[in-house]
Amino acid sequence: MNMDIKDIQNLIKFVAKSGASEVKLEMEDIKITIKTGSDKVETTYVQQAPMPMQPSMPIAQAAAPIETSANEESVADSKLVEIKSPIIGTFYRKPSPDKPVFAEVGDVVNPDTVVCIIEAMKLFNEIESEVSGKIVKILVEDGSPVEFGQPLFLVDPS
Repeated sequence: MNMDIKDIQNLIKFVAKSGASEVKLEMEDIKITIKTGSDKVETTYVQQAPMPMQPSMPIAQAAAPIETSANEESVADSKLVEIKSPIIGTFYRKPSPDKPVFAEVGDVVNPDTVVCIIEAMKLFNEIESEVSGKIVKILVEDGSPVEFGQPLFLVDPS
């Protein structure tokens, strides 16, 4: 059985929501360990086939560190909720260039509302809000690269 990136992303989401502290999955061509704790998901991928020029480290460490700004600190103190990127990829606000954007500032969203797409390795992943409320700020430019856990939108849940 081969796993593609979508299967791995779904496994990460499932483990994060399940509350499990650690999950290990070994198959003939891939070995995956997912560890969670204190709102942090750390995933390690080990593939048997050598892949030149790719470091073998947890995905959380592979992402460049994001510096905390005064704006993010004020967000933490406020009632706004962040919609964060569940994966590394390219952020798109529209399903295609000739279509309208998924979500605009002022739009009311529900937990199952698609707010953007993140493209990773030629796979287009619809990102759902996962919270109810009104979008007050879009934090990423269309077509920009995003990191795992990077805030994409600010939502007022009231």
